[in-house]
Amino acid sequence: MSTNCQPVVEPETEPIANSIKNARESTKAVTAKVRSSLTSLTPRENIYNLPNLLTVTRLVAAPVTAYLLLHDHYKWALALFAYAGITDLVDGWLARRWKLQTVAGSVMDPMADKALMIILTVTLAVKGALPLYLATLILGRDASLAVAAIYYRYASLPAPKTFARYWDFSLPSAEVHPTTVSKYNTFLQLMLIGSTLALPVVTVGGQGAAVLQSLGIGDLDLHQSMQYYQWLVAGTTAWSGLSYAFLKNAVTIMGTDEKLKAKQGARGRAVIGVTFGSVVAAATWIAINVDEAVDVDAVEVEMK
Repeated sequence: MSTNCQPVVEPETEPIANSIKNARESTKAVTAKVRSSLTSLTPRENIYNLPNLLTVTRLVAAPVTAYLLLHDHYKWALALFAYAGITDLVDGWLARRWKLQTVAGSVMDPMADKALMIILTVTLAVKGALPLYLATLILGRDASLAVAAIYYRYASLPAPKTFARYWDFSLPSAEVHPTTVSKYNTFLQLMLIGSTLALPVVTVGGQGAAVLQSLGIGDLDLHQSMQYYQWLVAGTTAWSGLSYAFLKNAVTIMGTDEKLKAKQGARGRAVIGVTFGSVVAAATWIAINVDEAVDVDAVEVEMK
């Protein structure tokens, strides 16, 4: 006697069962086709290349440099800072030479520069090597641009706007084009950080003190020159931040709806204008009321 039990389909229900089965198979086929179409329509880039890898090493170098600086290892901090500057030039050259430019790279490259600037600016300000007003201006500019970048990314990201897609930089939505003054300002800021790191090495007690003294350059001359240079960087930083609020071609928004892109661009520039304008006002107040008082106290201490 057989123990195998086969399901018995009643003749009157067999057409319904077949219809349900066919509907399920049809739904699966349509779903697979839609997913395939969406994948082919969504542009993606290969972000795993040498220029992007060098950029990542610059991101890692920033906190390490700050650690060395906090522990007064100025020579090592200066050396690692120099490495970051060299790789900044090399990764851009490689990307252009081998045609490896990516939207992710255009985002990470300035991000690495700014991470280095932000971390070292905070560290030097904490150690008293940078005036508070200048640190406020530098950090406030970057914070204003970061707020605007958050808006640009969300507003221009193709639907669906999910958390995973927001952080997927292989999905291009908006591209930042550094303004001319911003490029000069970045160079001047990096030179300021490098000079500030090198100052303890070349002043009295440092290895370059004898050379400077033979040239008739004293500590007071160096510190006065650094103060003038800080004023220059403050001016270019303010100009750079405001340039993103007034220049329409600083950010390119992807998409085909020109009216929507124009509206998104205007809103993004307004965000920068309001936030960075507040930063400039705060930095001016600090320069007048805080840093000036600190300078006066320092002079009184030296006179005593």
